[in-house]
Amino acid sequence: MATILHQPSETLVALLQRDFGLSSFRVNQEVVCRAVIQGRDVLLVMPTGAGKSLCFQLPGIARGGTTLVISPLIALMEDQAAKLASLGFSVARIHSGLDRALSRQACAEYLSGALQFLFIAPERLRVPGFIEMLAKRKPSLIAIDEAHCISQWGHDFRPDYRMLGQFVPALRPAPVIALTATATSRVQDDIIAQLGMADASRFIYGFRRENLGIEVVEMSPSLRPTFVADLLHDPARRPAIVYALTRKQAEALAAQLSSKFPSAAYHAGLDPRLRESVQQEFQQGRLHAVVATVAFGMGIDKADVRTIVHTSLPGTLEAYYQEIGRAGRDGLPSRAILLYSYADRKMHEFFFERDYPPVEELDRVYRRLGDEPLEKEYLRAKLRMESDLFDRVLEKLVIHGGGAVDFEENAVRGAQGWRDSYAAESQRRKAQLDLAMQYAESSQCRMTSLIRHFGDLTDARRPCGHCDVCAPHACVARRFRAPDESEKQTAWAVIHSLKKSSAGSTGRLHKDMFPREQVSRDAFENLLQALAGAGLVRLEELTFEKDGRTIAYRRASLTQEGEELPPTDPLDFVLPDSSNHVAPARRKNEGKRSGTGTSSKTATTPARPLDTSEMSAHAAAIEDKLRAWRLAAARKHGVPAYCIVGNKTMRDIAQQRPITLEQLQCVSGIGPSKAEKFGEEICRICAQP
Repeated sequence: MATILHQPSETLVALLQRDFGLSSFRVNQEVVCRAVIQGRDVLLVMPTGAGKSLCFQLPGIARGGTTLVISPLIALMEDQAAKLASLGFSVARIHSGLDRALSRQACAEYLSGALQFLFIAPERLRVPGFIEMLAKRKPSLIAIDEAHCISQWGHDFRPDYRMLGQFVPALRPAPVIALTATATSRVQDDIIAQLGMADASRFIYGFRRENLGIEVVEMSPSLRPTFVADLLHDPARRPAIVYALTRKQAEALAAQLSSKFPSAAYHAGLDPRLRESVQQEFQQGRLHAVVATVAFGMGIDKADVRTIVHTSLPGTLEAYYQEIGRAGRDGLPSRAILLYSYADRKMHEFFFERDYPPVEELDRVYRRLGDEPLEKEYLRAKLRMESDLFDRVLEKLVIHGGGAVDFEENAVRGAQGWRDSYAAESQRRKAQLDLAMQYAESSQCRMTSLIRHFGDLTDARRPCGHCDVCAPHACVARRFRAPDESEKQTAWAVIHSLKKSSAGSTGRLHKDMFPREQVSRDAFENLLQALAGAGLVRLEELTFEKDGRTIAYRRASLTQEGEELPPTDPLDFVLPDSSNHVAPARRKNEGKRSGTGTSSKTATTPARPLDTSEMSAHAAAIEDKLRAWRLAAARKHGVPAYCIVGNKTMRDIAQQRPITLEQLQCVSGIGPSKAEKFGEEICRICAQP
């Protein structure tokens, strides 16, 4: 067993500086490193880009010996191994993308004690004799990356990962650190149980990404390729990672983008050498965009990714969070754009039916299995089952305990209780898709919705101030417009109706208010979304049971601000402008805009922070101070920033500079209610020299 080093803080920092070239630890890294160095099992849940890798790399060096790293992604494995090798560490990898000679050499170096890090794919542990080879010279530390893959409740479950718990005891007494960026409480418990880490220290750190602005745009699939090309035309929005649902879509979109700037596709169907080349070209900046399939992922740690685009609805929020976390790892402002429509749900349902065969098909295979091993191909031929279907059925049986397959592809029968487990997982997969659709259609802050999904209710109260709900003016993919008089009247009618009825389903509310469809259901829902974004209406996604089915519905009610809104106050909200989603790239030499732009009927809220070229320097400075005050006030009150003061109103305040409450109420958009709440603070800012 490796010698455990109980190092004082300054020695650990010295190791960090000397061996890794880093001046200091990031937030939360040091306490995790110290626990691992002391030999404790650890479960670490930390956001993508927060520095999880160092939490096994530095302890591995401090403990001496060889750190065994188990990783399900070849691209991620290669990236981490290359970085460690560049720092002068002795590193080897064993995975399906390497030839046997390199794998044999890695084994020999491991047994001789020449390696500091050995990266392996999980399926290697099923190779006869491999775990025994590792046990001859036990590692000093075991790191399991992407640990959510262990849990059948995780979004990216891998059967080979599920079996890790069988092999870990042979490598003890080395401590185990399991690392992931996306694990709900249920997944965390399952990881610990499967790995036999009953006494593990849990380090669960915040899911909030302060520099990431999220936008969600409903869009027909046929419009998305052109939209993405227009969006990424601005060099400031690159480098970019674009996620597509299928390999065919990834290649077609990559070809379209490559006619405008260097781009390439990246998916599991590519030749490994080509895939590695794409990764290196992107990492080194020669490719400006990569279009990847969500099923395969990227596994690339590139700090300056400015934009992540999802060209379809994600299957799970866990996967979505992990993928958008690849933007802005350098801490600079970045955007995540999600394009979706109901058609995406239909596509996911098609995939679900493909990946989760009817239980009757599983029963057919289960009845044929016995205690004596049967060769897989012989079994498939006897059942006369199509090859892809047979492989999926057998995989599901193995996952849920109804069968087992050895490394030589022989299958035997398992326990009888697999049906309940399979049914539970099927239902959960469907529920994950429901949650993804609810997220896309939600009117709540995008970041806090994700934080709440992962169970961090304490941090889920503060709006991010950057997403399309909190800050429409900052959007690059969505355009907004002011409501016309008819829409304002409808909005007031909704508020008055909710004051009378307290709360009700949005469908019933629409039917009661517009029995003759004077306002379409879609337009009505858009209006409710806008009022919710303005902090006046609360929308809740709920369900009820009927005839054995779970039926989802949306309930609307007034917030406290909506209840207290005086009829004399102007309504301050914006609506999506579907005429032009993409905010135009701003040229460096662009001067003042002429008056030939958008007409008053479709006046849009700017898709970038307001241009101050037409304001005096003093007014622009006042506006900057008002913007900072507004963000702080929004966080304090737990509402989107424009619920405090709208953008146009804020600019008018900066130009008129009222210093009394009477003067302030002369500004359009400031009524008695807002003047009473915020007037003194606003006037104090305006009075500054």
